Amino acid sequence: MIFRSSFLVALIVIGTLIVNTPGANAQRLSFIRDAEIENTIRAYATPLFRAARLEPSAIKIYIVKDRSLNAFVAGGQNLFINSGLIMRAKSAEQIIGVIAHETGHIAGGHLSRSVDALNNLSAQTILGVLMGGAALLGGRPDVGAAIMGGAQNAATRSYLGFSRVQESAADRAAVKYLDATNQTSRGLLEFLELLGEQELLSTNRQDPYVRTHPLTRDRVSFLENHVKTSRYINAPVRDIFQIAHARMVAKLRGYTESLAITLRHYPLSDQSSPARYARAVGYYRSSQYDNAVQNINSLISEQPNDPYFHELKGQILFENRHGAEAINSYERAVALLPNSSLILTDLARAQIEQNDPELRIRAVKHLRAALEIEPKRPFAWRQLAIALGQMGNMSESWHALAEEALLIGKFDDAIRLAKKSQAGLKVGTPAWLRSEDITAAATESKKGR
Repeated sequence: MIFRSSFLVALIVIGTLIVNTPGANAQRLSFIRDAEIENTIRAYATPLFRAARLEPSAIKIYIVKDRSLNAFVAGGQNLFINSGLIMRAKSAEQIIGVIAHETGHIAGGHLSRSVDALNNLSAQTILGVLMGGAALLGGRPDVGAAIMGGAQNAATRSYLGFSRVQESAADRAAVKYLDATNQTSRGLLEFLELLGEQELLSTNRQDPYVRTHPLTRDRVSFLENHVKTSRYINAPVRDIFQIAHARMVAKLRGYTESLAITLRHYPLSDQSSPARYARAVGYYRSSQYDNAVQNINSLISEQPNDPYFHELKGQILFENRHGAEAINSYERAVALLPNSSLILTDLARAQIEQNDPELRIRAVKHLRAALEIEPKRPFAWRQLAIALGQMGNMSESWHALAEEALLIGKFDDAIRLAKKSQAGLKVGTPAWLRSEDITAAATESKKGR
């Protein structure tokens, strides 16, 4: 069963799966959708992908809402990074080093033997498969049965576990990519040292990265030697990357930890930008509206052209029933960052809520722009369906609902809605033809169940 979380906009958790694993309670697996975090990780990764002669746009990056220390590649060119890894990394260098290493696995084809079974599944289903059992929900009982044959951790290790040879190869590729982009390998070495501490723990207390990426003394020695002899040993990490790292950690702490813990990490005496950012989020989530607005306004006054500050203010205002003001904040964020599908969708949602015909027209425009950027986002299709339905354009509204149904695996609904949409569309138009495609895709997916 797939559903959308009630948390929206500034930090959106979507694609949650309820996974039934043998001998275990159902568990929720979620992705974090956040424009700032996604763009930051993409900025870290793009130079490395290019150095590896990979097409950056072909590699999908997902932030997994999970406090454990882990990152992995799966299902083809999909890179998964746990929020716990981001929060526990001491610097941008460490995250960049991990990305370089995982890029080595992609470029080296280390998943080639198992990728065929997963590369056509959605990211949510891939994540579920790796945790045990969600392939059955995604229409692939052959994959699900194979992985569900063992315990959850065994399934994950079986798919993700790399040999020592592959780990060493990925390390060598990583330092090559880091050198090619004039970056130090120090962060990757520091990360391996962190894993070394993990190896001292009992198996059931170790983070998944340790269990799926075997650590050896030879790997550490290789990196120690490379760091010492590299011409980039003292290459400083870009200031913009360090600032972005501090902001990611602050935002994640504000959203995923209690206000008391957030204030422990970022006490009122700390007036740095990341601290106020974390407190703004923490206060917002704790329904302390005035404190949240005070902190975000202080940040905006110092950096009026930061789109993510305006985005967060829009979220705070919208969730506290200040819709008109929220629209102003979102419009400012879109003006500063026009190609963010997430922020465009947030703006459109706020406009739809105002129940104003003119704003509804603008909302449809923004949603279509968002879907041009990210066409496989169910929530945006749902919002478009709402707006078009309110305008009386039912054929296109049903078409949007058919797109949503296809994406979330409700194939019977997708077929029914696509046919319903076609009945009111002119034969041969792009929308009519797309409805044909939806029907065919949903029918084919049903066969695979």
